[in-house]
Amino acid sequence: MRRGLAIAALVIVIDQITKIWVVESLMRPEGVDHTPFFSPVTIELLPFFRIVMTWNTGVSFGIFNDGGPWNAIALSAVALAVVVALLFWLRQTRDWMVTLALGLVIGGALGNVIDRLRWGAVADFLDFHVGGMHWPAFNVADGAITIGAVLLVVDALFRGPKSPKTEP
Repeated sequence: MRRGLAIAALVIVIDQITKIWVVESLMRPEGVDHTPFFSPVTIELLPFFRIVMTWNTGVSFGIFNDGGPWNAIALSAVALAVVVALLFWLRQTRDWMVTLALGLVIGGALGNVIDRLRWGAVADFLDFHVGGMHWPAFNVADGAITIGAVLLVVDALFRGPKSPKTEP
């Protein structure tokens, strides 16, 4: 469990450092409005990657992104309930991949909860695009959740215990 919690803590620290850097430094130059949902800058770093400032008051891909006053509280409560369930799972696992995956998901979920409680929305700023295709902006916490979820699916499909139905 300690390794999973250490991974979660590392994700939270990296996520919050990058968000503070982007929100407080890159996206708030001198003389620019400093309201939380103001986005003055787009920084093109590569032909397929840029840093933008978007605020997501909903969940993944803007679902429930209606800006309702209770969104931050309700979505934080749901995320915290999921984290509690994942902590029970983490406590019982001995598998390194599952520990890594759960640590990533827990850290990512808590990183986004911190945003919702601090700003009322999640700060998304990593923006990948190729030609006419555009992936929604995301952050380090979202990336950790996605990688963790993929690892859990890989574990379940290819590494999990064999079912009696699949034994020869």
